[in-house]
This record gives sequence, C-alpha cells and structure tokens, in this order.
Amino acid sequence: MTNYYFIVGEASGDLHASNLIKEIAKLKENASFKGFGGERMQKQGLELTKHYKEMAFMGFWEVIKNLPAIRRNFKQTKKELLEFKTDVLVLVDYPGFNMRMACFAKQHGIKVVYYITPQVWAWKESRVKKLKRDVDLLLPILPFEKEFFAKHKIDSTFVGHPLLDAFKDIDSRSVESDKPIIALLPGSRKQEIGTSLPIMMKVVESFENYQFIIAGAPSISAEFYRNITGDSYIPILSNQTHALLKESKAAIVTSGTATLEAAILKVPQVVCYKTSTFSYFFGKLLVKVKFISLVNLIANKEVVKELIQDDFNSDRLVKELQFLLDKKNTSRIIGQYNKIIDELGSEGASERAAKAISLV
Repeated sequence: MTNYYFIVGEASGDLHASNLIKEIAKLKENASFKGFGGERMQKQGLELTKHYKEMAFMGFWEVIKNLPAIRRNFKQTKKELLEFKTDVLVLVDYPGFNMRMACFAKQHGIKVVYYITPQVWAWKESRVKKLKRDVDLLLPILPFEKEFFAKHKIDSTFVGHPLLDAFKDIDSRSVESDKPIIALLPGSRKQEIGTSLPIMMKVVESFENYQFIIAGAPSISAEFYRNITGDSYIPILSNQTHALLKESKAAIVTSGTATLEAAILKVPQVVCYKTSTFSYFFGKLLVKVKFISLVNLIANKEVVKELIQDDFNSDRLVKELQFLLDKKNTSRIIGQYNKIIDELGSEGASERAAKAISLV
C-alpha cells in the first residue's frame, strides 16, 4: 500500500491532478489517495478533506485578511499528513501554501513531489534553494523550466503540458448559438470574477452580431454570476470551458491557465488582469517577467494583447476584439499559437508524470 497525499489550490490543479491520480492508480494497484482538491480528483478516488474553493485567496491584501483561515488549513494538513501515514506528498502548483508543506513533509521523512512547479523564474527566485532542499522530484510542465532549474543545479523531469491530454475528446454539442460566439472567461475565483466580469460585459452591446457566453467555473454557482450580470441575458455554461472555447471565434480571458487553453484550441484572445491597487503595487515590485500570460511567456514575445489594471477597460476591449475578429489577424495569431503548441511537448504528460512518481 502506497499512500499519496495531494494538495491542490485551484480548479486547473484539480483537472491535472485528477488525470495524474488516474494514471498512478493504473501503475499502483494498492495506492490510496487523500488530500485537498476538487470534484474531479474525488471522482478518481481521492478522499477529499478540503475543497480548493475554500483556499482560493488572491493577492497580498487578500491573503493578509484571510490569515486565520490559512493557518487553520496548515494545521489541518499537517495533522492529516501524519495520521494518513503519507508515503508521498504530491504538490500541485499553489506555491504559497505548498512550499511550506514541502518543508514540513521533508522534516518528517515523507517523500515530496512537485507537479506543476512554482514559477520561481517569475518572482522570488530565492525559493529555488528551498525546492532543492525539500523536494525529491520536480516535474515542470513548461519547456523553459527544465533549463532554468538546470542553471541552479537542480535535476528535474520535463513531462510536457497536461493540457494536451485534457483536449483529446471535447464534446461541444451542448454549445448552441445562432450567432458566432465570443467566450468570456472571467476566472475561477469569486474575487477575480467580481472584478473582471462587470468590465467584460460592457462590450456586449458593441457586438450585436455575436453571442457572448460566460464560462462558469465548476465551484461557482449560477446565482453568483446572475448577481453580477443582473438583467443582461448572457448565457452561462458551467464547467464546460473547453467545449465553449472550441466553438468560439474569440475570447476575453482573465490571466491564468485559461490563456494557454485558448491558445491550444486556436481561439484568438485578449488577456485581462485587474487586482487591488495594493496587491498590484507589491506585485510590480516582486515580479520580474515581461508578460502575465503563459502564451506570451512561452513565446517570449507578445502574441496576445494583455490589458492590465487601468488598461483593462471597455474601450480597449472593444478595440482589441475588433482586431481579433479580422480574419487577416486571426490567421497570424493561430500561426503563432502553433509554434507555442510545438514547444509544449506531446500528449501523455500525466502518464509520464505518474511513471516518474511511481519510482520515488
């Protein structure tokens, strides 16, 4: 019997960890899974002890406000790790929390795997030393990360991007519209949805020949979205982001994994990001990358337009959408997407990651 404890802090992590659990279970017949995650992981056999939506705090000020809840989460995780007699702790992204848990696990003789490694190349590069000290196996999913870790004399195994596995069989029959579709992806957390969606909605009246559809996050109720949209009839398609993107002519996307999802599905997009002034100020001091979207970071140039803070407004959105919907520009963008997809590796990331973990 091998006991695997997982810690996932957001919806995308739930998706990728669920595929990872599925592959580990094929290799380890007597494997047992427990931890923090979501419904997808639970469906694959995880004993869920806390849902990621209870852990979704964004930005510096938001983290400070929720410190008591975060402390309770740390206490619960430490207790469960020991009581479960964990053999392997599998961390998926979510570095603020997971880096500390890696240290705790290492001190108690538990093997530590980091799948979807922290973006230490973007900010707080000093964390590399902690990764080297506390993590037994690093599994980066972005092509340039292995080279980054090698520069710091850390071994890692590049497994490719798990999103390529997630897009094998997309059933988009549920996405229906008499007009061409523009997808609105305002994020997966209530906080970012509450900030982004009202701005996104302001462009609807400028595109009467298009149907706007909101991609509903799996952990957010339709009622929450309706409290924001009010009388505006914009359909909400919950937990079907990939199907929606597949049928869309363009998308307005909050920065995050969704930007790469749109690129893989060849959807022209404009990327948006807005947070509190306090959080943005400190973020600017710490973050040292030129771009916020994974698409531009992988390409190392601007492939998609990024509208950040005050630039994220309805006038700019209308202008950028008009640009994206011009077929001449669409073909150029998709050509750039194809180059990015080639860099992501081949399908089978979850299987390769599971094989590496089974040897720990």
